[in-house]
Amino acid sequence: MSESLSAPSDALAWVTSRGMGSLAEKMGIEFVEFSRERAVARMPVAGNTQPVGLLHGGAYVVLGESLGSMHANLHAGPDRLAVGIDINATHTRSATEGWVTGVCTPLHLGRSLTVHEIVVTDDQGRRCSTVRITNMVRDLPAS
Repeated sequence: MSESLSAPSDALAWVTSRGMGSLAEKMGIEFVEFSRERAVARMPVAGNTQPVGLLHGGAYVVLGESLGSMHANLHAGPDRLAVGIDINATHTRSATEGWVTGVCTPLHLGRSLTVHEIVVTDDQGRRCSTVRITNMVRDLPAS
């Protein structure tokens, strides 16, 4: 990330104080690590399943978008805003219990676009989903 862009020295405290939004909170998403290099959060399977007991595919996407968008906003700095413009997910395994953990790594951090990959694994460390999100970075609207 460009050093010219302002970022809090304690990024985990920044993201915790900012909050994740009501959807992520309802889903039980918890940040574990948040730094300029990567972001990690976890989410319970219970309460986020399809009728057959598998973690809902959309839940993987919510976890991925929460991580990628928050990390993009850290990169954007205090006078800019990152907004999602594209997201996709490939589900390769189904979690049925415990927690899943998303590890978000930036692939591209530019002035106007960011791209992040989020690898979601189950409690045994097996990859369940791979999410990629692209965010557009914009100036905050004038007040």
